[in-house]
Amino acid sequence: MNRRLFILAAFALGGCATVAAPPRVATGPRTFGELEPLYAAQAGREGLTIRVGSNGCTDRADFAFYVERRGDGVAVAFARKHVDACKSFAQGSTELAFTWEELGLAPRTPVFLLNPVTAWTGPGA
Repeated sequence: MNRRLFILAAFALGGCATVAAPPRVATGPRTFGELEPLYAAQAGREGLTIRVGSNGCTDRADFAFYVERRGDGVAVAFARKHVDACKSFAQGSTELAFTWEELGLAPRTPVFLLNPVTAWTGPGA
């Protein structure tokens, strides 16, 4: 299954959201435009934690993940299902944690993250 099909399926399941002004979220390279740019990712004992752009209302329920087994490892991708249309003082980024069990993976499975990673330059950047 390719990434574009995954994103279309995520939008179909999550519904469409329309906002007057786009949220301030860093953009990744054009080749990975469909996947959410991440500010950080950390694999830990309990699961995988990602840091994503937020306008103040981003939640785990706003994201879908896709897991594809590849040889000895697993490819994981995260996509936003719902646009964060908040205009909160807390603009910037937020951490979202996903457990290994939730991802359907054993804790020591090698994971290849498909999302682009970009530097966070501060709130409102």
